[in-house]
Parts: sequence; C-alpha cells; structure tokens
Amino acid sequence: MKSTARIVTNKIESLFPTSRTKKLHRKPPGEVPGKAVHTGEQRLENVLITVHDFDEEHFDTISINKIEKSEPFLQDKSKTWIQVMGLHDIDKLKSVWEYFDLHPLVQEDIVSVSQRPKVEHYENIIFIVMRLIKPVSDQNEKVSLHTEQISIVLGENYVLSFQESDDPIFDPILKRLEQKSTRLRKYGPDYLAYALMDTIVDYYFQALDLLGDSIEKVEEQILGSPGGEHLQVIHSLRRDMIYLRKSVWSLRDGVNALIRDDSHLMTDEVKIFLRDVYDHIVQVIDSIETNREMVIGLFDMYMSGLSNKMNEVMKVLTIIATIFIPLTFIAGIYGMNFDPEISPYNMPELGWYYGYPISIVVMILVTAGLVFFFKKKEWL
Repeated sequence: MKSTARIVTNKIESLFPTSRTKKLHRKPPGEVPGKAVHTGEQRLENVLITVHDFDEEHFDTISINKIEKSEPFLQDKSKTWIQVMGLHDIDKLKSVWEYFDLHPLVQEDIVSVSQRPKVEHYENIIFIVMRLIKPVSDQNEKVSLHTEQISIVLGENYVLSFQESDDPIFDPILKRLEQKSTRLRKYGPDYLAYALMDTIVDYYFQALDLLGDSIEKVEEQILGSPGGEHLQVIHSLRRDMIYLRKSVWSLRDGVNALIRDDSHLMTDEVKIFLRDVYDHIVQVIDSIETNREMVIGLFDMYMSGLSNKMNEVMKVLTIIATIFIPLTFIAGIYGMNFDPEISPYNMPELGWYYGYPISIVVMILVTAGLVFFFKKKEWL
C-alpha cells in the first residue's frame, strides 16, 4: 500500500511542474506601462508564424517568417487566422504588433504570461487572455498537466493567436477548417475566436478528470492505511485545485461581458455559441468547488485515520497492560520476603513443593480468562 501511495505522490506532485518549479520573471516596479517584457521561459528556438486563410470555397495554410507576407490574405474578403508560437523573441513579435497596430498594453499582456484570464475591448479589436491546462503523457506514460498562456486578438477580418509553445492544441480546429460546409468556413472571424476559446475550455474537463482520479485513488489509500506520505499528496492536490480555480474563475466574468457587450466584432449569431462556453465554464467552476471540498475532506479523513490508528495502538497497549496487572499482583504477593518462622502470619504456599508451578498455572488461567472476556466484548 505504501509503495502505491508513493507512486501517486510523484504523479500528483508533477501535475503542474511549471507552475511551482519555475519562477516567473517580473518587471521592476516603476517600469513604463506597455513595455513588452517576456516573463516566462523560452519554449521554442524560433518564433513560428503560420497563416490560415479560408472562406466557404477555400482553405490555405502557409508558414511565413515575416508578417508582411500575410498582406495578400488580409486584403481580400476571406478570413485570416495568424497563429504565432513562441513569445521569447520580442523584436519579431513587435513586427506583428506594429503591423496590426496593437495597443502597447495588449503587447505587454501577450508576453507577460502570468496574466489572469480576461476579455478587454479596444477601439478596433477584442483582446482575450486564457490559461491552457491540458493533460499530457510522456514516454513512461506518466501523466502531467501542460499549462501555458494563450492570447487571442479578434479583429475586423482576422484572428491572431499567441501561445508559448508549439503544442498542437488547435489541431481539431484546423481539421474542421479543412472540411467544406462547416460553420468555421461559413461564419466570420468571431466564430473562429469562439472555437479557439471553446477548445481551451474543453481541455479543462480533461484536467478535472485527471485530478478527480487522483483524489479517488488517494481517498482509497487513506481509507486502507493512512501514512505520512499522504499529507504531502493532499497539499499538492489542494495547490492544484487553487491553481485551476485561479485560471478559470475570472474567465467566467470575461465571457459574460463578451456576451453582453455591444461590439460590432461579435455578432449575435456567435453570442449564442458563447453562451454555451459560459455554461461549460460554470460547470468547470462547480466541479472545481466540488473537488476542493473533497480535498478538504481528504485532510479530515487523513486526521481521522491517524486518530483511529492511534486508538488501535492504545487499545492494544491497554489490553496488554490490563492482562499483566493481575499477573504482576500475583507475582508481587509471592515475591514478598517474609520469613515464616518470624512472621505470625503463615504463607504455606512459600514452602509448598508445588507452589511455583501452581502459581504459573494460575497466571495462565487468569490471562486466558481475560483474553476470552475481551474477545467476548469484541475489544480484540
């Protein structure tokens, strides 16, 4: 049981490896607002820019090294999705930002990867920040949670997405774009922005399933035999739930504001689908709160288990002490050094030939009687 618990401990400790083992760099106090400083770790060697251009009739994908090469796609009537992977090269990112005339505060938030999820409206764009939390498996089938910041910029006829790594999280969207007569091909860029948001929210359910399985396994182990290693597991689960709650809670308000705000960039047709995203976020939050309560219950269960184990130990020690009390009494009586020739009270057993074996037999009978009594009372 203990070996299994150690395996679970290692698994849960690595669920959010980047969130607890990596410290983010932060801007010094007093820096100019809007100054773009990458606060995360470099996950790619180079910044990758991919253009996806589509309408009801066609879908094209091309990799570019300069944002100016996207101009032919942006000037026609098609919809354009520009996917940027890697946030470490500020100079290359600035060429993208300046080409689309993004506000300096937007630029700062894109590369400041500790942002809370939010939705902000600017004059000609809608800026969305989300936290991706996705289960991944390594070669040893060890499961952990990959997390990174995703930024989405919705413009008049384009969508920009910025992510820290080249994780193919949006491959399902690309496969849908390859198919004709889909809503992605038919609707505007606002529907594409919705689809990207919906994909990220869907990953939350997978993360919750993983955490839920871990909670159930730890619960079974604590019910079986609580050990010191389980306390570390419980605290790891508690930190994971807090991190997940922090990553999702504020997103609910942002999506709600996106639904209610009157923006020409977000049509009423797409707002209906955004309500579904809002409903999924509420479900995720409810599941997070439920799991948090379960983790708190795990701690109470752990303490109760330890208390029960201690009570079992004390019960055994008490029974042993109770058995030896009459034996000690008998041994003490016959261990008194009274000389029968001097004392007026005679103890004939001291001079009896069978005195010693008879006293041993009496002790055995007393012990057997006590054990029988304890078992009858179900104390043993």
